[in-house]
Amino acid sequence: MEYAFFIASDRRASVPQKRWRIAFTMIYSCRAMCSLSKKRITGALRTPSYVSLEIVGDDDDDCRAPAPPFSIVDADVLKSLVRERRLDEVQRLGGADGIAAALASDAEAGISGGGGDLDERREAFGANTYPKPKPKGFFWFVYEALNDLFLLILIGCAAVSLAFGIKEHGLKEGWYDGASIFLAIFLVSVVSAVSNFRQMKRFDKLSAQCNDISVRVVRDGHRQDISIFDVVVGDVIFLKIGDQVPGDGLFLQGHSLQIDESSMTGESHPVDVDAGKNPFLTSGVKVIDGYASMIITAVGTDTAWGEMMSTIARETTEPTPLQERLERLTSSIGKIGVVVAVLVFAVLAIRYFTGSTKDENGQPRFNKNKVDAGDVISVIVSIFQDAVTIIVVAIPEGLPLAVTLTLAFSMKRMMKDNAMVRRLSACETMGSVTTICTDKTGTLTLNQMTVTMFWIGNEGVPVDGGSISSIAPRVRTLFHQGVGLNTTGSVYRPTSVAVPEVSGSPTEKALLWWAVLDLGMDVEEMKRRYSVVHVEAFNSEKKRSGVLVEEKDSRAMITHWKGAAEMILIRCSHYLDRNGNVRDVDVDSRTKLEKVIRDMAARSLRCIALAYKITDAEDLHVGQEETPNLDDNGLTLLGFVGLKDPCRPEVESAIAACRRAGVAVKMITGDNVFTARAIAVECGILRDDDVDGLVVEGPEFRNYSAEERMKKIDQIRVMARSSPFDKLLMVQCLKSKGHVVAVTGDGTNDAPALKEADVGLSMGIQGTEVAKESSDVVILNDNFDTVVTVMRWGRCVYNNIQKFLQFQLTVNIAALVINFVSAISTGEVPLTTVQLLWVNLIMDTMGALALATDRPTKELMKKPPVGRTEPLITNIMWRNLAAQAMFQVAVLLVLQFRGQSIFGVSEEVNNTLLFNEFNARKLEKKNVFEGMRTNKLFLGIVAVTVFLQVMMVEFLREFAGTVRTSSEKQMRDVREANAPLEPSQGSADD
Repeated sequence: MEYAFFIASDRRASVPQKRWRIAFTMIYSCRAMCSLSKKRITGALRTPSYVSLEIVGDDDDDCRAPAPPFSIVDADVLKSLVRERRLDEVQRLGGADGIAAALASDAEAGISGGGGDLDERREAFGANTYPKPKPKGFFWFVYEALNDLFLLILIGCAAVSLAFGIKEHGLKEGWYDGASIFLAIFLVSVVSAVSNFRQMKRFDKLSAQCNDISVRVVRDGHRQDISIFDVVVGDVIFLKIGDQVPGDGLFLQGHSLQIDESSMTGESHPVDVDAGKNPFLTSGVKVIDGYASMIITAVGTDTAWGEMMSTIARETTEPTPLQERLERLTSSIGKIGVVVAVLVFAVLAIRYFTGSTKDENGQPRFNKNKVDAGDVISVIVSIFQDAVTIIVVAIPEGLPLAVTLTLAFSMKRMMKDNAMVRRLSACETMGSVTTICTDKTGTLTLNQMTVTMFWIGNEGVPVDGGSISSIAPRVRTLFHQGVGLNTTGSVYRPTSVAVPEVSGSPTEKALLWWAVLDLGMDVEEMKRRYSVVHVEAFNSEKKRSGVLVEEKDSRAMITHWKGAAEMILIRCSHYLDRNGNVRDVDVDSRTKLEKVIRDMAARSLRCIALAYKITDAEDLHVGQEETPNLDDNGLTLLGFVGLKDPCRPEVESAIAACRRAGVAVKMITGDNVFTARAIAVECGILRDDDVDGLVVEGPEFRNYSAEERMKKIDQIRVMARSSPFDKLLMVQCLKSKGHVVAVTGDGTNDAPALKEADVGLSMGIQGTEVAKESSDVVILNDNFDTVVTVMRWGRCVYNNIQKFLQFQLTVNIAALVINFVSAISTGEVPLTTVQLLWVNLIMDTMGALALATDRPTKELMKKPPVGRTEPLITNIMWRNLAAQAMFQVAVLLVLQFRGQSIFGVSEEVNNTLLFNEFNARKLEKKNVFEGMRTNKLFLGIVAVTVFLQVMMVEFLREFAGTVRTSSEKQMRDVREANAPLEPSQGSADD
């Protein structure tokens, strides 16, 4: 039964204090009576009941609406319970159960969970969110784009050019040059800001998805998974190994619960949590052992975790290793650009002051006899402006932008392919992976367990539900206890005729379904007849779990064990037949039982054994300072259960794709060697022609000498019965041999291997929060095929960056050479400042968009992995760079020096630009148009580029300093005047 109290008070505080004291006494009396009845009466209604006390003044008009529920509960006291570890206050309030009652909650049924109930709780205690730091606005990115030394210098030059232009030519025509430079700088900055702003929004969105984890709660008696942001005060949360505590709260019930508080305290040693000494659970900590339920007492910023997170400004776009590598390359190229710019400035200045630079009439522009200081300053500023512009174009600032674009594009596409990238560096590193160490359950298999074989002792029993009558009642009862009480799953059946709802891990769900449907287990009856005294939770080291059970009527105690068949069998001295007779496990029977396990494993079945042992209460010291250790020697075997988890249909082709790509796949599993081998053959990891492939067990591998491990590490295909340490050891050995290693994992104990790997991939469905936190990529569908998809995208990212790098360096080299040669030979730079900035804009944005957004192709998975040490610019890229740069330089020099006799330049040079962009699509193939039609974005960007070029040349003549190619008069004027605009026009097209 749940109670909430409503108190209405006079708005003007006109009610006598005595009346309030009476109301206060009545409320607490009701609450005490309700708490007492709740402990003694079972089977109460789940729907909440409310006691409403309405206290009104003498004037009805002065009455206000009832106060919200839970107003009797002091929110400040609640949120201080865990933060200040106030154990005395918890005990004064009646412990966790008393606090749950005050919050209209119940340890078994939880809160009512209706929309009104949730809204009232959020209004009273807040939501489980925290205010995030204010995101960077668009104008901040504009400021960042403008906050570049050379752009600032250009802005100063533009201001001087504007002033002298107006002075020399008047306001009507003199503002063109300066304003054009201002406009070009503005366009370059805004386009860069728009791109970076959009990527920040995209990264923030992905970050929010990473933080939105699921937690298991019970509401109105029904267990369900909800978002951590939907947790409210009063919720009853179920915790298991690897979960993150979603809010501050108190321990209700559970066993062997240990938490890792290093995220809050910095101390890495485990902390025991129980109902007596330490019932406190802090938001953000991780469960490392055991299981329990807790009552939430504070959420959001009322918790230390929420308060800390609200003050942290996370940088979602931290540079990746590839970006840092490109930054160094950009710096080196920039230094070359500075040297060329200094030389150009020196040459142009010397030519000007020596009279080598002529004006339109063929006269020296500098006449020492008629020196005009304003003209000299204007020319020097113009020369300096050209030199600075060369630096701006020479520095390949588009490289980091291209990396950001391709990473953002690939992250968005990978999300659609069921892969959520948590760290950007994983995108590029996956392209270099040489070895994948994968788990079996859920990754290679469907993770849909079903019981297909059942043995009682050494006798097989059909799994069809029709053989229950042939099993002795005592044996069925023992199976009911072993399955229904030794479990972390649950069975919820709202009515006796309703289909039960089973929750838990796939193994637990399969066993519970089998026990309910085939063995006729009644979970509610089990809970009424038996109580759980102590639990030893399952972990990957022990490979088994145990539970100490007491029958409430007879006070008899029994220990049940469940786990890996061979681990349980070696601890059994007896076994039970279907008639309930206890028999000794002699040599012959042990051999037969071991054969049963091998036969199940050969059929790709996971073999689970159940055993029990009658326990004497005198030998236990329950309730004392030390918790009892469950006895696991001299057990009596109940039987074996074979669970089938079929391989995913697409796994075999995915592993074959890895082989073709030169990537080795190794399966690391906790199953026995026979099951592991059968699954590996079924998936294609082991083949008939793979004579060198080894199947080893974890203990065998760890007992190798260091030299023997390094010798055999490449040959090992399957490791069975492995521990988390074995997985970590394999990753370390592979990395020491130069491999780039990717690891998949789902458990808390996989965290060390996930962190050690070059790329850690956790499972989104079965993965714990500890595993996800330790990983770089979350595989949302737990499918190995998605791992291969991530690797394909990683190769695509690296390939796209190489394509853009080739494209941009080609243009940079061509621009530097043509400006330098023209400055030395003619004394003028053929490309104006606006034209150079326009080329930079087209190259950095349109080129990056076109080449950085290519999708993965089949050819990418037919090449060997890049590895750790391969240079970013390959020999093939150097060949393409040299050929394209020489071609562009030759064409532009011809246009520069023979442009008077050769017209129709703009169309040819425009084709030169586009042909270079098309060439960059394929680094190694001659057919650069292959697959182009599938990339509609590339075609669209090329079309936009052509359109903008036409607009610049044909309609923005004053802005760009060009002439219309279709004007006969202007063509004739250009030829007659021998103006330098003709090559400028053509170069602007480039």
